[in-house]
Amino acid sequence: MRRMIWAVLALMTLALPAAAQPVPQFTVDPFWPKPLPNNWIFGQVASVAVDSKDHVWVLQRPRSLSEDEKGATLKPPRNNCCVPAPSVMEFDADGNFIQGWGGPSNNPWVGREHGLYVDKKGFVWLSGNADIDSALFKYSPDGKLVLTIGKLGPTGGSNDTTLLGKPADIQVDDAANEVYVADGYGNRRVIVFDSETGAYKRHWGAYGHKPNDDKQSKYDPAAAVSQQFGNPVHCAKVSKDGFVYVCDRTNNRIQVFKKDGTYVTEWFYDKATLGNGAVWDLNFWPDAKQSYLLNVDGENNVMRILNRADGKVVGTVGRSGRYAGQFHWVHTIAVDSKGNVYTGEVDNAERVQKFKPAAAPN
Repeated sequence: MRRMIWAVLALMTLALPAAAQPVPQFTVDPFWPKPLPNNWIFGQVASVAVDSKDHVWVLQRPRSLSEDEKGATLKPPRNNCCVPAPSVMEFDADGNFIQGWGGPSNNPWVGREHGLYVDKKGFVWLSGNADIDSALFKYSPDGKLVLTIGKLGPTGGSNDTTLLGKPADIQVDDAANEVYVADGYGNRRVIVFDSETGAYKRHWGAYGHKPNDDKQSKYDPAAAVSQQFGNPVHCAKVSKDGFVYVCDRTNNRIQVFKKDGTYVTEWFYDKATLGNGAVWDLNFWPDAKQSYLLNVDGENNVMRILNRADGKVVGTVGRSGRYAGQFHWVHTIAVDSKGNVYTGEVDNAERVQKFKPAAAPN
């Protein structure tokens, strides 16, 4: 009974007033970013993030490039172009390259680049989803290691409070000095640490339950909904008013929690979707109330615009394809203060796209 009361109260808080502004509309900018220097080329774009200056940070996978794509680096060279770009790259809002660093030759470095977040102090947080990736790294803006949470190597499972399990996504709650981790590809939980010291704070699974690592049945849209997160738990985003939105990717749902892990509600999208699932990443529209959620789906290859009050789809952008404004395995989304949206694609799409809003957020 107490849990039901908490859920009702939380839902009342979540039921925001109807958005005062129209549903966002977008046009794609096919010329963003500007051509890369040094004969560089993107691999799979695992993550994009926007910092407090509206600079755009891109995390890409140099090791995903095929031999012909990186042909200029082979011995002897296979062709005239190209050279893998650094794993971490910073651009201004116009698409000008500012700096790049990191990659497999760095020590320590993730086994496979996956999650990136830039906090209000400018620190760059990085996660990976290879088998060795049981750690989270915090770097200075120019790539100097500041803090490690966990360590590279085998994971300890979904209730280990020191090691991670192929973490997918990171977000820092700057006011509380806490970092939220969608953990992820190996584990089935959200876990929270102190963002200054790395000390463990709390963790939870689906519906606020204690997570477990029992073998799960293959997703079946006709079956009862899973009481555990699937793999991967692909995002954990904290709103200004204190809710945590979790991408339970292969279960085709967003689950909403209070910051202490209390379950609030869940929303399903294209529930019949199999394969890689329908909920890959999300971010917030930057009006004062964060009235909308922008959710990308790399299986159906669409960006959904959701009313944050009730999760209803109020608009969509894109479809499967490789023309500008279309998507192939769209994996990540970031939004700047003016409502510009940046997406990154993996598999063989290997690109960042920028979508400009028709009107600025209020």
